[in-house]
Amino acid sequence: MRILFDHGTPRPLRDYLTGHSVDTAAQKGWSDLSNGQLLDQAERDAYDLLITADQNMRHQQNLRGRRLAVVVLLSNRWPRIRLRTEEIQTAIEGIQPGEWREVPL
Repeated sequence: MRILFDHGTPRPLRDYLTGHSVDTAAQKGWSDLSNGQLLDQAERDAYDLLITADQNMRHQQNLRGRRLAVVVLLSNRWPRIRLRTEEIQTAIEGIQPGEWREVPL
């Protein structure tokens, strides 16, 4: 699965997502894109999943009809996320295009 990390997603998480290709919005030069623009660009570049800590994105963006899924981490603090990497992996497994999943941390 091709995964894109949003701006606030801690980079060390990528080491726990084995078997997936992970890029960051910053690496792609997309740091200045709004949420909607980021979703559009991620789809154009054939990403399957966006991982974000932006809890407002779900209320601002509609994924209906999108090929992209989104996992929302309810914290962007790495010490908390590191303790929940298995839950994040579980959230990723079987996620469908246009689906939102939240991971409480």
